[in-house]
Amino acid sequence: MKQLIVFTFILSSLLISGCTSLSPYKVPVLQGNIIEDKDIEKLRPGLTKDQVLYILGTPLASSPLQSNRWDYFYSIKIGNQNFGERKLTLLYDLDNLLDSWNLEDAIDE
Repeated sequence: MKQLIVFTFILSSLLISGCTSLSPYKVPVLQGNIIEDKDIEKLRPGLTKDQVLYILGTPLASSPLQSNRWDYFYSIKIGNQNFGERKLTLLYDLDNLLDSWNLEDAIDE
């Protein structure tokens, strides 16, 4: 009986040591608005806010104090490791038409 316990312990130790990783599964966390290049290509100066909403969706941040600026943000994070961020800032003119935009990519590889 003692030999069976020792054999079971040795066998289970070998099986566990054969595993390359015993870390828990880390769920990918996607935050913000998905900003794709094909959507950025659709932006043109002179688009209305409704047209931009149709293309990009609701902005992550828009302030009543700065109604001429919309901010979009998207990040991918798994565990403690950040795999990338995209920040898109849209600026509107006094007629609420799209004037310019700036896209910042911070993609870690």
